[in-house]
Amino acid sequence: MQQRGRFITLEGGEGVGKSTNLAWVAQWLTAHGVEVVRTREPGGTPRAEAIRELLLSPQADEPLDADAELLLVFAARAQHLAQRIRPALARGAWVLCDRFTDATFAYQGGGRGIDPARIAELERFVQQGLEPDLTLLLDMPVDAAQRRLQGRLAAGGHTRDRFEQEHSAFFEAVRGVYLARARAAPRRVAVIDADAPLETVQARLSACLEERVREWL
Repeated sequence: MQQRGRFITLEGGEGVGKSTNLAWVAQWLTAHGVEVVRTREPGGTPRAEAIRELLLSPQADEPLDADAELLLVFAARAQHLAQRIRPALARGAWVLCDRFTDATFAYQGGGRGIDPARIAELERFVQQGLEPDLTLLLDMPVDAAQRRLQGRLAAGGHTRDRFEQEHSAFFEAVRGVYLARARAAPRRVAVIDADAPLETVQARLSACLEERVREWL
């Protein structure tokens, strides 16, 4: 019987360096002989990407209700799981995903104030027990992350999406939930101090990956 692939997620608030480090982790895994399917949430398939646009677009003329936001997140996730994540895992590929359900608890639970029990109910319904084998949580103080994000936006001419426009208290709540989930699941969630030079962050990621990959391969 073919062995199921591994499911690795990268998590963290805005400005912590997920995109850069996701690409680095993908290269690291490929160099170790792993077939990597790199994806993101919300998104990952054409229909799920369309839902992502609804979630990220500011559209000040019609604010998005928090419950509608939560349901859209899980609608995109259901499509993503069915069309991309589960098939890849079933054939033995390793899925590397930019955010997953930890982000929902952090952003919709912590940031929006939605009862985590309601999120957990949707998690059970949509995921049917599937969770990441390893979550790499890139963590840094909110003020430092916001300065980094501002510099990136200024350099790239990019405008802030709905979530990037939130205030500091929102992101403090997001960070608090992320760290609480890491404390509750220390075997699954590895907290990586992202407030360091890039080579230091990637050395920490490498050490974590080395330990897990030895167990899995």
